Amino acid sequence: MEVTNRYVAIRHRIEGAPTEADFEVKEQTTRWSPDSGERIVSYAVGEVVASASPEYAAGDMVAGVLGWEDYTLFKPSPTAHMSKVDASAGFPLSYHIGVLGTSGMTAYGGLFEVCKPVKGEKVFVSAAAGSIGSLVGQFAKLAGCYVVGCAGTKAKVDLLKDKLGFDDAFNYKEEPDLKSALKRYFPNGIDIYFDNVGGEMLEAALANMNIYGRVAVCGVISEYTGAGRPAVPDMLGVIYKRITIRGIYAWDFMPKRFAEFYGVISDWIRQGKVQVIEDVSDGLENVPAAFVELFTGQNVGKKLVKLA
Repeated sequence: MEVTNRYVAIRHRIEGAPTEADFEVKEQTTRWSPDSGERIVSYAVGEVVASASPEYAAGDMVAGVLGWEDYTLFKPSPTAHMSKVDASAGFPLSYHIGVLGTSGMTAYGGLFEVCKPVKGEKVFVSAAAGSIGSLVGQFAKLAGCYVVGCAGTKAKVDLLKDKLGFDDAFNYKEEPDLKSALKRYFPNGIDIYFDNVGGEMLEAALANMNIYGRVAVCGVISEYTGAGRPAVPDMLGVIYKRITIRGIYAWDFMPKRFAEFYGVISDWIRQGKVQVIEDVSDGLENVPAAFVELFTGQNVGKKLVKLA
């Protein structure tokens, strides 16, 4: 099948924070995807338009690792991250790469398998208005916990408290001393910290953790571009408080807990117990801008780009 395929490529090595100028949209008429050296991939949902595999047929909807392009050549294998989407479930396709995909699986697995919340415990979530943080906070509330989140704008703080049900939230940009800020919001200490930020926020959270506190490290957005200094945690405090710190990755929990996760979260969505926040752009040419927004804090909830 010969097609004219548009795809997003990197112009040059990116130093520091990415900008739209670091990317370009190219076009290629071919039977295959772009050269592997140019191909950028992420988790996406798409429709099978042609197949030589007995596992997939034209018209199937699939979710998995696809390219930033109109067409992706996919070769099934035991290690490939791809699965069929149950369109009959009645959810928007976007949910299968967000709340019912990697974002939701990371939030669910990180909170319930790593942190193991107990009713009444105190939970802090950083980057709480993002695709994962917004779900972690809601899941923790459903587990009976007291939940505080932080975000970078007043609008996001209001969203956390007014729509997503967080007990409290604050704008970290307005807090010159993060350790003192967390002491105010958690006078009796933090039991669980879901970290999406790293850096000084992680240091401040650890300083306020209770004995046997648990930390799920999901991301370090403050360090990705080299702008912020790496976290320097007080390791003596970690030892004395017997704090557990564990890095997490969505694929740690897939496929062994996916069926459980999908069933539970699907029910919560249908019952109105979980609110889904999406931030959608349109068109392949807007993929670079959408990607850049992840580093500037402009996105709210799951950032998506609709290609067709």
